[in-house]
Amino acid sequence: MQRLQAYRFELQPNGEQQRNMRRFAGSCRHVYNKALALQQERHEAGKKKLGYAALCKALTEWKAQPQTLWLNETPSQALQQALKNLERACQNFFEKRADFPRFKQQGVSDSCRYPQGVKRDQANCRLFLPKLGWLRYRNSRDVLGEVKNATVSQSGGKWFVSLQTEREVDQPLPNGEAVGIDMGIARFATLSDGSHIEPLNCFKKHQQRLARYQRAMSRKVTFSNNWQKAKAQVQRIHTHIANARKDFLHKASCQISQNHAMIAIEDWQVRNMSKSAKGNSEQHGKMVKQKSGLNRSILDQGWSEFRRQLEYKSAWNGGFVVAVPPQYTSQTCPCCGHVSKDNRQTPARFECLECSFEENADLVGAINILARGHRVLACGESVQSGRSVKQEPAEATQAIAACVP
Repeated sequence: MQRLQAYRFELQPNGEQQRNMRRFAGSCRHVYNKALALQQERHEAGKKKLGYAALCKALTEWKAQPQTLWLNETPSQALQQALKNLERACQNFFEKRADFPRFKQQGVSDSCRYPQGVKRDQANCRLFLPKLGWLRYRNSRDVLGEVKNATVSQSGGKWFVSLQTEREVDQPLPNGEAVGIDMGIARFATLSDGSHIEPLNCFKKHQQRLARYQRAMSRKVTFSNNWQKAKAQVQRIHTHIANARKDFLHKASCQISQNHAMIAIEDWQVRNMSKSAKGNSEQHGKMVKQKSGLNRSILDQGWSEFRRQLEYKSAWNGGFVVAVPPQYTSQTCPCCGHVSKDNRQTPARFECLECSFEENADLVGAINILARGHRVLACGESVQSGRSVKQEPAEATQAIAACVP
């Protein structure tokens, strides 16, 4: 099977290379925003959006204009990749998979992609990028496969490179049995086999410290030297929180995907769950403070990223992930099938009113998710978002035989 994998390393550029990377990232951001403004004007006027070929033609005209001659200093393919990113974002919007693309901001989306011309000297920890030359990088692991493209980005005051590789690997065999996972706040993940994973709550641990530095930043004159120093301190805290959360999610997803052939999860729409409850001037929201705290806790867990990692890591290990409708999973008795919200007398305890079955509420939810996952896999029921499980007949038969006890 063909495996696409990315390797991320920290770059160690000199002063001139840092300045060039900032210029290249600024050029890509300028082209993206200029093309987005053009697409937005056409969308508001009711005209058809321009395709990638038309945008490339407009890019050639922009590079010939006297006020934007500095675009010629940036690698042409990096600018074209910015147009490809916009084309993909517009396509996602028109297919109702995402909101309308937003303009990129300086310091927030500083990146550029090289689709070819990348060379690496792994023995000497060097990397060659067009118009940047050889750059040193922290070689923390070996790169396997053929490098297809490289993306240079800035995060937390440091520059990183992400190398996407492609290689052929043997088809892995699934390991372990099926499991259902119930995501929560008090428990990050509860598995149907009775085990659970405690949450990290990294943002909650650093919330007071982050607020203190943000207050100090608010008292500085905007864009002054002291304001820049305070902003760098805030960025370092955010980077630490993000890195700790990412490390936690990678370890948890690896542990689950390597030991289970089929993983059933709830198809939560995290964006809808974490919407603000403030309302508007005409209709004010209710329990805004409580809902704000719940939204903060949900986003601190990283459910969407955890699901994304589970999906591709399960495929790497020969398994698969099936999403099931989340309705009434924590209110249904796994013994008699009785459904009632009164079965949850307390948030952490489940007690069936019909058969008096008692168990932890998260564990009951995980058991029901696993049972519903078998039904979705066997009958092809659609999940909440409208997506359905599509597998080849032989693959599905093999998966059912390996997972069903």
